[in-house]
Amino acid sequence: MLDTMFIKVKTFSHFTQPLLYAVPASWEKLPTAGSIVSVPLRNKTVPAVVIETLETIEPVSFAIKEALKIQEFPVDPHYTTFLAQLADYHQLEPVEFLKRVKSFFKNKPEAEPTSTLDVEPEIHVTLTEEQQAAVDYVIPHIANPTFCPTVLHGVTGSGKTEVYKKLLLKAYSEHKTSVFLIPEVTLAVRFEALLRKQLPGHIPILGFHSATGTAERKLLWNNLLHDRPQIIIGVHLPILLPIANLGLIIVDEEHEVGFQEKKYPKIHSKEAAVLRAHVHKIPIVLGSATPSIATLHNVATKNWKIFHLCKRFAGAFPTVSVVNLLDKKQRKNFWISTQLQQAIATQLHKKEQTILFLNRRGVSFFVQCKECSLVVQCSSCSVSLTLHEDNSLRCHYCRHHEMHPAHCSSCNNVEFLKKGIGTQQVVSILQKMFPHARIARADLDTTVNRKTWQETMQGFEQRSIDILVGTQTITKGYDFPHVTLVGIIWADINLNFPVYNAQETTLQQLIQVAGRAGRHHQHSTVIMQTMSNHALFKFINEVDYPSFYNQEIQSRAEVGYPPCMRFAEIELKHTKESVVEDEAMRLAYALMDMKKATVLGPTPPPVAKIKKMFSRKIYLKSPTFAAIKELYSAINHKEYKSSLLFTPNPLT
Repeated sequence: MLDTMFIKVKTFSHFTQPLLYAVPASWEKLPTAGSIVSVPLRNKTVPAVVIETLETIEPVSFAIKEALKIQEFPVDPHYTTFLAQLADYHQLEPVEFLKRVKSFFKNKPEAEPTSTLDVEPEIHVTLTEEQQAAVDYVIPHIANPTFCPTVLHGVTGSGKTEVYKKLLLKAYSEHKTSVFLIPEVTLAVRFEALLRKQLPGHIPILGFHSATGTAERKLLWNNLLHDRPQIIIGVHLPILLPIANLGLIIVDEEHEVGFQEKKYPKIHSKEAAVLRAHVHKIPIVLGSATPSIATLHNVATKNWKIFHLCKRFAGAFPTVSVVNLLDKKQRKNFWISTQLQQAIATQLHKKEQTILFLNRRGVSFFVQCKECSLVVQCSSCSVSLTLHEDNSLRCHYCRHHEMHPAHCSSCNNVEFLKKGIGTQQVVSILQKMFPHARIARADLDTTVNRKTWQETMQGFEQRSIDILVGTQTITKGYDFPHVTLVGIIWADINLNFPVYNAQETTLQQLIQVAGRAGRHHQHSTVIMQTMSNHALFKFINEVDYPSFYNQEIQSRAEVGYPPCMRFAEIELKHTKESVVEDEAMRLAYALMDMKKATVLGPTPPPVAKIKKMFSRKIYLKSPTFAAIKELYSAINHKEYKSSLLFTPNPLT
């Protein structure tokens, strides 16, 4: 085996140690660092990434198996650099990100799959001056690639999509692939359908997300292998693909915390997209009616370009009315104020549509014993179970469910209180108030059944539904022409959550849902019900949203929170609470002793047990991220029984 070449690889399986394989003499092409190969591991064939090539090795006491084949992989000259920088940011190995797109390495794509896209005529729209200015600025950076972060602050209904379409067409005409990121899969599916109708039919518009079928994934991968331009739409996965001819990235609803993965590693797709654009030296467009404080800070401090679309493409801004629910005026139900009830009645009489928004699903938040005050809890997570319409109690973290108990497990009492309100309860209240109204619900529970969700959305669009009660799934991306009333049941519900960006995310959500009203009408109304007269509501006019930034950035600078300081989270997890508690305290003291950054915690998160795993969190603050990385990299993970999980810039 003197002339044999060897490779060290890291597999995409849970096997963490590098493995050694021989390169078969029959291979015409030799692998290099970053190549994807198939290797035998125990009784399976698994994909792996080459981390090192070796001409000689030290003698070993075991038989070295041969690798099986080199996987076809797009030749993206910037990909290795991008993955290396992303991995360094997350303090992980690059292979962890390749695992996310490993479905492409399992099956060989069909040789020449053909597109099944229908050819539709392009819909021609004349841009406004505001829209055209943004297009004119970005287009030269597509033709002559340069890193060009551009923020598109467009009020709801201002026609941001029309700007996106012009830029996507330009990229395709330059034989370049575009990545279009949207914060939810349901929205991604909707945008695919929209763009396929409104862009020329010969342009491949392909999704890459959990709802994407095998045939579409194969077509997408085959296009990547052959350098064919296309538009790739998704939430997280597209930004991790190797794309040799990448020419444009668009991030719509860039403010959304949904771009941060909920599972570890908690990649933030928008941050990864900005990094990718920087590495590739291409333009990136970040669009939103409510840009994030971090993005506006980059406009102020890093000279990112911003364009304001201040006029609605059609229709006018709604009249916003704030109603305090604690006002003791007579009404039939606490949760529906007299003003909101009368407005809904008027809507039904005019045959116009209403959206009612509540950021909670189910019937009520929790069920409590009237006698001993025991709250019915999940057995696997440290949360109360939520009551649903079918009298079941469900955990929205681990999906455990059980029927409403006949008696209290502590005192045997048979009477319970139902606290809070959910979407199902709102529907029940409305059905009693307006027995002839056609009412539907749209929340996370209903999106699980994709067919039911689509039927609900189509029914509302076709006006067979009068009132739609929903959660945040309906706050963005949808344009319902006949909605002239939006009611927000409990506007300040999230303001007191223990997170530094609670005001930002609450205001963004309120503006987004209010923006569903009057997009095609000159007269519309938003009724915002609250439990307090919070100062935040003075910024509810979305045209004045940038003025909120001035107040919020000053507040964050005073207390040292992002984007004024760098921030990171270390989460410890273990099946025993005593272990995670003790180790979190020990780690926090060890980090403090290093004096590299401010250490906050340890503290239990709001939900400190999920699926029988207990957790504690430690937060690190510093003017530079380099200091945080140095601190984390100094930890000896072998000293801890708990899993240690690192998240830079956590948003939730």
